[in-house]
Parts: sequence; structure tokens; C-alpha cells
Amino acid sequence: MAIPKWHEFMGPILRVMSDGHIRDRSEITDAAAIDVRLTEAERNVTLTTGQPMYANRVGWAISHLTKAGALSRPERGHYVIGEQGRTLLATYPAVTRSNVETVTGYRRSRVVTEPSRPVNNDVESLDPAELIDQGIRQIQEEVSTELLTRLMSKSPAFFEQTVVDLLVAMGYGGADGQARVTSMSNDGGIDGVIDQDTLGLSRVYVQAKRYSTDNAVSRPDVQGFVGALSGKADGGVFITTGRFSPGARQYAESVPTRIILIDGERLTSLMIRFGIGVQTKQTVHIVEIDEDYFE
Repeated sequence: MAIPKWHEFMGPILRVMSDGHIRDRSEITDAAAIDVRLTEAERNVTLTTGQPMYANRVGWAISHLTKAGALSRPERGHYVIGEQGRTLLATYPAVTRSNVETVTGYRRSRVVTEPSRPVNNDVESLDPAELIDQGIRQIQEEVSTELLTRLMSKSPAFFEQTVVDLLVAMGYGGADGQARVTSMSNDGGIDGVIDQDTLGLSRVYVQAKRYSTDNAVSRPDVQGFVGALSGKADGGVFITTGRFSPGARQYAESVPTRIILIDGERLTSLMIRFGIGVQTKQTVHIVEIDEDYFE
């Protein structure tokens, strides 16, 4: 998968805008994606904020070209190609950052580094939002690993309660429903029960197994879980710190009862997202120009 970097979208943007039409940001983004022939899979790649990566990169390219004078804003949120943009496209069809600087004199601020450390070209090819996103992903990967280690070090009862806490934080059980960990014995393979309503007419059973990351929950385990909830619940959630075998996943997809499988990677991702076992250390405020203020 090779989504163009932000600066690699400058040429496609200018090609799209070369007809002189005024377009808003979303129109430019869609047209640029078509110009570079983005696949559906590439369009679905997102940052941690949920924004499509290609749309974020196009946005930074539009901003760069506007500051350089290659694009102008005839009205708020709309853009049109300028004379410098036409000159740039005619002289340098590929449109690199150095081409923009040559034609317009504008140069994007470089990443600040220590005197002893040269600028990393890979870092320079990312826009600021992606640099932040990259850091967040690295932190979350480290926290995810630590979460699995902590869960494995605690008792089975603690893990079962953590699973129930997570499902409640996700909204299961609701204000009028309830969630509970079952007794430690004779639970029929059921570790938790989520009642989606006060009377318990809509019920979800939970199975929680602590496996090492290199061990897989097998098909017989999932079959046993399905058998335990048969006729008693509307669906089930099987959660493990390990992974599921292909056979287990195929079986879960084939049975009429709705079964959701959550492996260790997805489990820790959900714990981070819904604040179970983690706390916010720092909040970063990202600002942008308020166009309304300068109207």
C-alpha cells in the first residue's frame, strides 16, 4: 500500500485545478484521489483521529500550495489555481517541494532537530498531524504490551472482572441493565453475564480466557462456549489475551448464534479507547487558523 506523501499530492492537486474551476476542499480531495488512482483499501487507511490518511495529506498539500501562492482562496473554504500554480505545473509537472520553492520562493518550515542530528527525510515527508499520530501509535503499542503483561500477572477473577468492566464502559448493560461476573464454579464456561434490559430479556454471555500471545483458542473451546449459552442468551463475547485459530473464527462465523471473538490485540485497543486500566497522562491541543475571525 503506497499512499502518496503530502508533498506528492501537490502535482495532482494542481493538475485537477488547472481547469480554473473553483472547488472546495472536499472536491479537491476526491479529485486528487482519483488522479493518483487510490484503491479502496488505501482510502480506508485512517489516522488515530479517524480521519482518512489521504484526506489529511491532501489537506496539508493544499495548505502548502496556498501559502506559496500557487492556489488562492476567492472565498472561504474554496480554492482556485493562481498564476504561480500554472507556471509551476507547466515548468515542473512532477511538482516537488524544491520546485515550489524555486518558482514561488516559499519554503515550508523544517522540523527542528538537535544540532548534532541531521533532519530525517522520512520525518520531513510526513505532515505534522501524521508525526503526532505516529507518536500516539507508538505509545499505544507500548501500553498494549504492558496491559497484556499486567493482565497475565493477575488472578483469573481479576481478568474476568476487567472484561465485564470493559463491556460496561462500551455501553453494554446500559443504565437499566446490569453486568456481573458469574460464580467461580459451575458456571458452565460462562464468566460474565450482561443483561441489556432491566428484566434480562436480552442477555449476552461472556467467556474470558487468559492465554499467552503465542497460544490460540481452538475451535472446540468456541464450540463449548456456544453450547453453554444455547437457549439461554441472545449472543456471546469470547475474549482472550491470546489469539484465535482460523478454525475457531470460521466456526464462530458459521453458527446461527451471534458470537464475537476479541483477541489480545483488539482487547488492549478497546481498553485504551474506553479507559479501562489506563489513564490520560497528557492532552495535546492542536490549533489552526480561525478563518471566520479574519473574514
